[in-house]
Amino acid sequence: MSASGGTRAIVAALLANLSIAVAKFVAFLFSGSSSMLAESVHSVADSGNQGLLLLGGKRAQRQATPQHPFGFGRERFIYAFLVSIVLFSLGGMFALYEGYEKIKHPHELEHWYWPVGVLVFAIIAEGFSFRTAIKESNPQRGKESWKDFIRHAKAPELPVVLLEDFGALVGLVLALGGVGLALLTGDGVWDGIGTLCIGILLILIALVLAAETKSLLLGESAGADVVRRIEAAAVAGDTVTGIIHMRTLHLGPEELLVAAKIAVRHDGTATEIASAIDAAESRIREAVPIARVIYLEPDIYSESEAAKGPDPEATPGGPTTPPAAH
Repeated sequence: MSASGGTRAIVAALLANLSIAVAKFVAFLFSGSSSMLAESVHSVADSGNQGLLLLGGKRAQRQATPQHPFGFGRERFIYAFLVSIVLFSLGGMFALYEGYEKIKHPHELEHWYWPVGVLVFAIIAEGFSFRTAIKESNPQRGKESWKDFIRHAKAPELPVVLLEDFGALVGLVLALGGVGLALLTGDGVWDGIGTLCIGILLILIALVLAAETKSLLLGESAGADVVRRIEAAAVAGDTVTGIIHMRTLHLGPEELLVAAKIAVRHDGTATEIASAIDAAESRIREAVPIARVIYLEPDIYSESEAAKGPDPEATPGGPTTPPAAH
């Protein structure tokens, strides 16, 4: 996986969530707090999600086969999408149900020090996990804002862990607020309200994750900066005079397919053109190492054909547009 940083962040989150889940279940058994039960299930779901991310990263490393000639890099997108489904159903919907039941049938909290103590411990543990995810994301994020990093990242693991940890921290604060208000007022309805807020938060995060990973599953082009580097590398030689049109597609987070029709000199021999194509492919791979699959088709540039604009039939679904962030 891209990165050992992504793996470290996932493992840190997994260890934190497993320890927190056990502590929360114990607190629920002693206190009867629905917020604690919702948070317990949330931590179990998060632990399962980290397991899915690790499994997806492992399966994506399989070698290409005749049936899957471009490899299995997109498995990482698939498992990240599964994470959003688990977070929505097992996390968010369960919390909404528990919150509704608690508001409908409130009861006083017992042994209040258990949920409060566990929530404080969980905030510390989740804070450590969140700090690890931030530290490992910074080198890849560069100068992008956190919002843009989550939207533009091609490797799904770090954005998923970041959103999960952020949601977990906010959820813990909501649970602590619900338990605290229930203790101060003696009204268990506040515990249920806190649980409902946790459910709404998890569903919103799940929807964001689903939208981002769906875009990756559908197939995203390279970013504008990567496209510019590919174009510059392709025309750096003498024989290739320009790019007539080009398509890029991420086969996985670190695997890019490049297909282009390139303009070559009309007086070049077949040998010269073949050598020029090989040289252009080498330059592209040097400029963009993740460009693993490259198809370059030589053609003679025609101003009259170029003036007609993009061909709607050239790409399934309609005409192409400049690369845009999802």
